[in-house]
Amino acid sequence: MAKKDSTGRVKGSSTRAFNKSSQTVEKLSTAKRTVSKKPAIIKPDAYHSLYANSISLLTSSKKGLDAKAALDFLYLSGFSQDQFQETFKTTVKTIQNYAAQDLKLDASLSEKLLKSFSLFEKGIALFGSANSFYDWLNSAAYGLGNQIPFDLMDTITGINLIEEELIRLEYGDLA
Repeated sequence: MAKKDSTGRVKGSSTRAFNKSSQTVEKLSTAKRTVSKKPAIIKPDAYHSLYANSISLLTSSKKGLDAKAALDFLYLSGFSQDQFQETFKTTVKTIQNYAAQDLKLDASLSEKLLKSFSLFEKGIALFGSANSFYDWLNSAAYGLGNQIPFDLMDTITGINLIEEELIRLEYGDLA
């Protein structure tokens, strides 16, 4: 007859195997939570030194950003996972895997992220909050031919056009 412990569970090798496998599952779920955990509040200018001028933008892009930067942008921007994936042509799952392995992003994605951080820094300064800027990004903009700015963010040229429109808005040039 099998012996029972103080909680009434049967002692034995099957219990140990179960406990060991449940510990493994717990470790895996903890690892997943760590990767998908929301980062601390990101300031719009947190990466400013990496895009402060054309040379630092080029150098930082070629070195590649840590994958965590993409997760920081996702959190800062308020983009849904689908919007992020549509804009940056990669999946959030891939970014999370890169972050978990402390990998760097390629130059092209790093550049687009840095330009997007710069755009959000300018947009937040102009509109007062990330939410207000996000709302503007998803509304037709007269200065962009009534296109929705978000739809232009999938290319560097599109990001540059949005930035130019923000500068016009900043100086009151609404024509």
